[in-house]
Amino acid sequence: MAAEKGSAFLLKIGNGAVPVAYATVAGLRTTQLSVNGEAVAITSKDSGGWRELLSGAGVRSVSVSGAGVFTGSVAEVRLRSNALAGSIDDYRLTFEGGETMTGRFLVTRLDYAGDYNGERNYTLALESSGPVVSA
Repeated sequence: MAAEKGSAFLLKIGNGAVPVAYATVAGLRTTQLSVNGEAVAITSKDSGGWRELLSGAGVRSVSVSGAGVFTGSVAEVRLRSNALAGSIDDYRLTFEGGETMTGRFLVTRLDYAGDYNGERNYTLALESSGPVVSA
């Protein structure tokens, strides 16, 4: 399996229409994805001293974070509006190999920063709400 480029790991936001059309959140220089699962222990005296977990149980979630340069794209404006309103919206992650992960996410953090003679940059964090589908 060949290494994939980080620049091909894209965060996209839905446009609110049905069917949903996605636009890339421009300017992201770094992105990170975490798939989280909470274990449910079903260990009993019959477990022979070993922990046993229940498959498919517990809470699963996906966390996405990124940082980049603000470009003022329509997708960035929609993301900022979602952050200010506390709105859950459709997002899609795409990877170089053509795989995608699609779901509804809440913007839990959006920070802006900039130097006097430099570009304005931002960092963001998203948390899933409901199932995230991988294709």
